[in-house]
Amino acid sequence: MIRAYIYFGMCFILLAPLAAYPAQEVKPIRFGSVAEDIPTVMHQRLIPLTDYLGAAIGRQITLVLSPDMASATEALSSGNVELSYLTPAAYLRAQKAGNVQIMAKVVTDNQPFFRLEIVVREDSSIQKVADLAGKKFAFGDPAALLQRAVVVNAGMPLESLDRRDFIGHHDNVSRGVLNRDYDAGIVTDRQARKWANKGLRVIYSSPPLPPFNISATRTMDPEIFLRLQKALLSLDRNNPDHRRVLDALGANFDGFAQTNDAEYDIVRKLTKPFQP
Repeated sequence: MIRAYIYFGMCFILLAPLAAYPAQEVKPIRFGSVAEDIPTVMHQRLIPLTDYLGAAIGRQITLVLSPDMASATEALSSGNVELSYLTPAAYLRAQKAGNVQIMAKVVTDNQPFFRLEIVVREDSSIQKVADLAGKKFAFGDPAALLQRAVVVNAGMPLESLDRRDFIGHHDNVSRGVLNRDYDAGIVTDRQARKWANKGLRVIYSSPPLPPFNISATRTMDPEIFLRLQKALLSLDRNNPDHRRVLDALGANFDGFAQTNDAEYDIVRKLTKPFQP
């Protein structure tokens, strides 16, 4: 009996230090985003996706929204978030820091690309890009170099505009043009469709551009990366549960597709003259 007491006493002494150190808590994966829309809209659009991804890998994913593109790219490149929904230019800006890898690209309207479009009011006298000379023009985020590149490549030097302002979200650009604060502005094709029945008209569409994407830090566990990527690529509009996730992102969202860094070289080329 004494030996038994001694044995259990020794076990208690040996195991007691382990009890002082509880199992390490698994931290949530933080999901960031560019400010394509106002924060409340971005929250509504992305929460179903983060919930879906969290359930798919059995781990909590929390949404961490940024107020602008610069903040979103900094958050990912510095590791303050592990995942992020990015524009092509935002991806390249984050990737340049060396800590970012692309996971999947967005597919909309069954096309793995998007366009930037110049919009005017339906009743505007502006019919073509050349008519923009001497006009007031609205851009989105000042860090969105691709917007400026598209306008210049469409044939309108920025210095030929009377005024060019950077007013944030694409909704702001659309409202600014509709309210006659600006003669024209540039938005995504998705945004242009959204506002077409509210009084805006497209006068120019860019060539196909590599689309928005979801990227991750290079320090992410490779197994977690592959599981998240698989979950994104598995989203299927024919699945009612998946359809709810995609509809929240946008009525024209069909899912995600594989991509690679080289696909974004065209954006590198277009934006190179505008790099700081």
